Amino acid sequence: MYNAAGTLDKDQLIARYAPLVKRIAYHLMAKLPASVQVEDIIQNGMLGLLDAISRYEEGLGAQFETYAVQRIRGAMLDGLRENDWLPRSLRREMRRIETAVHTLEQLHGRQPSEGELAAALGMTLPEYQKMLQEARGYQLVYFEDFGEEEDDDFLERHIVGGETMDPLTLLENSNMRGVLVQAIEDLPEREKMVMGLYYEEDLNLREIGDVMGVSESRVCQLHSQAIARLRSRISGASKEAGRNGRRGRQPANAA
Repeated sequence: MYNAAGTLDKDQLIARYAPLVKRIAYHLMAKLPASVQVEDIIQNGMLGLLDAISRYEEGLGAQFETYAVQRIRGAMLDGLRENDWLPRSLRREMRRIETAVHTLEQLHGRQPSEGELAAALGMTLPEYQKMLQEARGYQLVYFEDFGEEEDDDFLERHIVGGETMDPLTLLENSNMRGVLVQAIEDLPEREKMVMGLYYEEDLNLREIGDVMGVSESRVCQLHSQAIARLRSRISGASKEAGRNGRRGRQPANAA
């Protein structure tokens, strides 16, 4: 791995660790939407590998591969975040909606209406609907939801059964799948129709508007609100599972 000058040989390192980049990329792809291209993930990972080669110094207390994995994964996540266009400020506002959904649902035992959500947030109905429209593209799960960021996303890592699980792992869990299916079933009819036409029939927002007899912007509002309801339900279920898991564990000194 060293050249005649006694320094790390860049070409040899790239050849040796390129398979590692692909392995990390495909592992990450299992947790990402189908719209993400693995080639893009690998390209960002190779940039991370090059960065690791240029920055690595022996004697730092870490083997090169350990150091490289951190830089490769970090570069992949950075690339994903750059393509995630929804501003953090708007995402925070959407998390306020999720909180309001959960609070009102617990209070009334049903899904809150748009008017009730707007009132709970201290907004007029047009202001609330404008925020929903601006959140076009709001996702059920975000890349940051399974990253190691300080940003406290609603679906960040939860403790379930004593293990740290990212939200996509939670969704793959049979109990969480059941929660999601039931949450979709409990959506208001128009929001449920939007989700079905968008994700099952693969229609775009304009086409859904034509089917439902409403504007594209109204479809966008309904979609954003449905996602907020689903995220709220999944978050509540995962937190409850975490509490149950902790209650179910006996103290270490228990007989």
